[in-house]
Amino acid sequence: MFQDAKACVRAHYAALSKADPNTVADVLAQTMTPDATWRGFHPFNDQSGPQDVAATFWTPFLNAMSRVQRREDIFFAGDNMIEGHKGQWVVSMGHLMGLFDAPFLGIPPTGKIAMLRYAEFNKVEDGKITDTAFYCDLLHLMAQAGVSPLPPQTGAELVQPGPMTHDGLLFDDAAPKDGAKTLAVIENMMDSINRANSLDHPPTPQEELAMDWHDDMLWWGPTGIGATYTIDRYIQQHQQPFRTQTENRQFYGHLCRIAEGHYGAFFGRPNLSITPIGGYLGMPASNVPCDMRVIDVYRRDGDKLAENWIFIDMLHFLKMQGLDVLERMGSLRI
Repeated sequence: MFQDAKACVRAHYAALSKADPNTVADVLAQTMTPDATWRGFHPFNDQSGPQDVAATFWTPFLNAMSRVQRREDIFFAGDNMIEGHKGQWVVSMGHLMGLFDAPFLGIPPTGKIAMLRYAEFNKVEDGKITDTAFYCDLLHLMAQAGVSPLPPQTGAELVQPGPMTHDGLLFDDAAPKDGAKTLAVIENMMDSINRANSLDHPPTPQEELAMDWHDDMLWWGPTGIGATYTIDRYIQQHQQPFRTQTENRQFYGHLCRIAEGHYGAFFGRPNLSITPIGGYLGMPASNVPCDMRVIDVYRRDGDKLAENWIFIDMLHFLKMQGLDVLERMGSLRI
């Protein structure tokens, strides 16, 4: 059902693997429509068309990173349920690996291997990419370069692996019933959060999570929060700080939500806003609602979720609180 869309995105990636800073705009134009929408993290933000995408992200990135490889861990496609199961999207997740040989966004080069953690959604229509969400973990790249703009995080900092089952590359289409089951489990998990928040006597965090997650769940969080393992450590290292150090959570929904086989994912722009009340990510209280642009990628095991890779636009979130990480990093290096 998704072979044409997958072939388009794979051709797009194959062409990018041979591009250089001088050719990347023309390479992108081969597979993207002239007015394609591209959504990136801060400072890349929203762009339109291959020329702007190249100038904003790919040319600076390829000038900084030599011998770039796409180390892909997850690849699948699906019909977007937000669009009434009509729009076909392809998800890719992994790392862009290269030799960090020149500054990137003011991040100092290391001359060593660097891994830019990414997740990307591409919408394919009539053999061309018309819409993209490209979310990457810039704080993780900074950490590899020895730049630490935030206090020690509650979870673990590491180069994150792909699925434990090593079956995340769905180049062949999976059985539709498997994707439908994965999507149902993800949606039930989101409903469980809403139900717990609405009850006068809500379940404990352990009881709430146990409904939809295996006890040995892996939550691969972004740098600034970090990765956690097991329900109890997830509560201690992410959920409790998030729920006790923020308030006024407003959910805006998703622009795309798909699943294929045992894998599913969604993204929003933004997904939600929260008001920090002090301590979260080491920041003081704020009276300003701050947006979170998020991609979540999931692996289902049986009737529950087993792994979750999360990408949050931390630089945008912090900038809304008055901390421009890139600007401060540049001023410290003068």
